[in-house]
Amino acid sequence: MTPATSLLSPADVDAIWLTLKLAGTTTVLLLLLGTPLAWWLAHSRARWRGVINALVALPLILPPTVLGFYLLVAMGPDGPIGRFTAAAGLHALPFTFAGLVLGSLIYSLPFVVQPIRDAFIAIGPRPREVAATLGARPLDAFFSVILPLARPGFLTATVLGFAHTVGEFGVVLMIGGNIPQETRVVAIQIYDHVEALEYTQAHWLAGGMLLFSFVVLLALHLLNDRRAQA
Repeated sequence: MTPATSLLSPADVDAIWLTLKLAGTTTVLLLLLGTPLAWWLAHSRARWRGVINALVALPLILPPTVLGFYLLVAMGPDGPIGRFTAAAGLHALPFTFAGLVLGSLIYSLPFVVQPIRDAFIAIGPRPREVAATLGARPLDAFFSVILPLARPGFLTATVLGFAHTVGEFGVVLMIGGNIPQETRVVAIQIYDHVEALEYTQAHWLAGGMLLFSFVVLLALHLLNDRRAQA
């Protein structure tokens, strides 16, 4: 048994797996749901587009505990989401993995939507116009022309969305609590280790998070440099 393996308890491994599962699920759903929203924000001329832009960006400045609190209220039995799930015969969302996914979708929304929106804006209307003159339908042009051109934006959105979800703490603590194998992610596990004065275990998990964050930022920096030189 290696030292690294011995210092990671089964609870640590469970927390890492749950964190990766949450981040992966959230990122895939955000790419699917955020792409049409980003397209609309990039091209709409509606008067209330600014309001939607502000709502999308709100998690960037809103304290996570505030967002988590209002999500907890909304998911509760008297909240709109709670009443909907009850009417649909579904389980209540607070303190479940599904609740964490919903909270993560809102918490990481701007980190996925904004890079994709900016990529769509940078492309401009010219490629669509050229595709239209060649007989391509709007949907065909989107998948065959726009998406390949917007690939760097999607890559940035994927990396940022995944990394931001991995680093969640306040939101998941408010709506998920600390349930092993259900809502206890790495950030919560580190907090538990520190509370128990288990600094060695906390160092291993926190150091892994630090290394992960550095690699993400380095990858984005190299990607941006490559795009600038292209």
